[in-house]
Amino acid sequence: MSKKSFFEKLTGAKWADEDASEEKKIKTDKKIKKSKISKEAVKKEVVKEKKKEEAKKEEEWLSESEGQLTIDVYQTANEVVIKSTIAGVKPEDIDITMTNDMITIKGKRKKDEDVKEEDYYYQECYWGPFSRSVILPVDVEVDNADASMKNGILTIRLPKIEKIKTKKIRIKSE
Repeated sequence: MSKKSFFEKLTGAKWADEDASEEKKIKTDKKIKKSKISKEAVKKEVVKEKKKEEAKKEEEWLSESEGQLTIDVYQTANEVVIKSTIAGVKPEDIDITMTNDMITIKGKRKKDEDVKEEDYYYQECYWGPFSRSVILPVDVEVDNADASMKNGILTIRLPKIEKIKTKKIRIKSE
């Protein structure tokens, strides 16, 4: 009795003679080669689809993201001053919120005309929502803050809270 091949063990098929077994082996080898080729093609297709999905997700993420304002923050003797270039945004489209130690500036820069993406030579300006939060280096008086816009430059003036002066107390002996 001859030893069964792996294929015969797997399928339970029995071959009448060696020629039929050899012929079946050749056919099986061809199927395996075709199977490997088709598996590689499927893998390549899956990789292509994943790349397309990732690019689409990245594009969606970029379209949902906010721009970040560039700012200057400095102090004078009595106040903290924040300046930012916000050209193309109306003052009523800017939202400024603050606490004693943090300020957040939000808004949206809208395009004034629709231009096809393929018609751009350069596109460096940011269009869309933007925001910036800043932790202030000192406490400020929220109620006395002032914001103004001139020539596309937003200026926010935040009066510093006066520090309580340290006072020495003498102890009287009785």
